[in-house]
Amino acid sequence: MVISTEHELAKLKDIGRLCARAMETMAKSLEPGITTRELDAIGRKVLEDNGAQSAPETCYRFPGATCISVNEEVAHGIPGDRVIKAGDLVNIDVSAVKDGFFGDTGASYAVPPIKREIEKLCRDGRRALWTGLQQVKAGKPIAGIGNAIGTFAKKNRYTLITNLSSHGIGLTLHDEPKEVPTWPDPSENRMMEEGLVFTVEPFLSLGAEWAEDGGNGDVWTLYSDPRAPTVQYEHTIVATRNGPVILTLAD
Repeated sequence: MVISTEHELAKLKDIGRLCARAMETMAKSLEPGITTRELDAIGRKVLEDNGAQSAPETCYRFPGATCISVNEEVAHGIPGDRVIKAGDLVNIDVSAVKDGFFGDTGASYAVPPIKREIEKLCRDGRRALWTGLQQVKAGKPIAGIGNAIGTFAKKNRYTLITNLSSHGIGLTLHDEPKEVPTWPDPSENRMMEEGLVFTVEPFLSLGAEWAEDGGNGDVWTLYSDPRAPTVQYEHTIVATRNGPVILTLAD
């Protein structure tokens, strides 16, 4: 989607704000003993009380309002009976639709007590996201995002999941440009145009380079390969001549 009116921008900011609020409300409820199903219900209530619907549920019949991935799970974890424990690393990914406009955000949270290496991984996951966001500007190459994140990861001795990409969004959950890499990709030659709407969501890891399905009849949940702690941080943004406009802020 390439936005062209203030009305479109306002609608995107509205759904982006709701996604961020739902995620932050869920994060505040994250504590040992809560199940991922209970956590999901908290996010669903925030969305539905404000006139929004879950995007993965609406678009793909995902079995939950939000994606909640714990420890070895990298993405698309199904809410269920799993009980959150002290020391768990939990990723919350919220995408939703309202009035025909979509938003998408995500973040990883460590449940205390937190190991020092996990605390650092979370901190650097946020830094990786902002490293990519700093490359967003109309007229600049999309490849600059992945190149910058790749340099950051290598310098700090991390790996990146290279089959889970960022993506266009706006009037659909997954829009053009498809598969925006958050790692160095020599084949990426597209440019960012004014008003382009997409996500930036690097997956930073302590050793994993791939996300694979786990089998056992679960067609959704993806696991790190090789198994290693992995974090994801995500914003939906608009590229402008002055840099990125971040849509998924809670206030």
